[in-house]
Amino acid sequence: MLKKYFITGLLIWIPLAITVWVLAMIVRLMDQSLLLLPQTIQPETLLGMYIPGIGVLLTLLVVFITGLVTANIIGQRLLRFWEGVLARIPVVKSLYYSAKQISETLFSGNGEAFRKVLLVRYPHPQAWSVAFLTSTPTAEIATAQNDEDEYVGVFIPTAPSPVNGFFFFVKKSETVELAMSVDEALKYIISMGVVAPSSHETPLPHTASQLMPRQF
Repeated sequence: MLKKYFITGLLIWIPLAITVWVLAMIVRLMDQSLLLLPQTIQPETLLGMYIPGIGVLLTLLVVFITGLVTANIIGQRLLRFWEGVLARIPVVKSLYYSAKQISETLFSGNGEAFRKVLLVRYPHPQAWSVAFLTSTPTAEIATAQNDEDEYVGVFIPTAPSPVNGFFFFVKKSETVELAMSVDEALKYIISMGVVAPSSHETPLPHTASQLMPRQF
């Protein structure tokens, strides 16, 4: 009986502790934006103590003002000027435009990147992994494949940290689209399969001949 109560207590406190820990990390990271202010007007200097969360408000304010400024003609010109400066710096140019393209893909709401959850054969033909559809091959890659089959680009995240993973091109005919949402898939990966999606069930095919991919 004591063991039962102890486990029940753990099930309550562990998720709460992890949530608080993650939120504290995010707040501390966003509070670093206060370092952009002169030392004399930083809240810690004025108030004599560190108050968590002030940097979060400053970060959100900066993001909002940036969006507001760049929404008009003058802001667009300033943005083009700034990007022109970055385009003249070899390494910075590659990093900036790669990050910009990824951000536009994820937040614009257009396209199919990271909006469909798939099952793919990885790391061997007898195993299945959860993956996210990212793209279709470019013309150059499609030609180099020298294959009549259609391929798709997928990102296979690692557990329990889905920000890391592998990018592959796989045959579209050998993927299975799942009905679960991206959020459900992320929870599934982060929990290492413990928190399974309850709203949808997609049985795994046993052989390649039983693959029944959904159209996407």
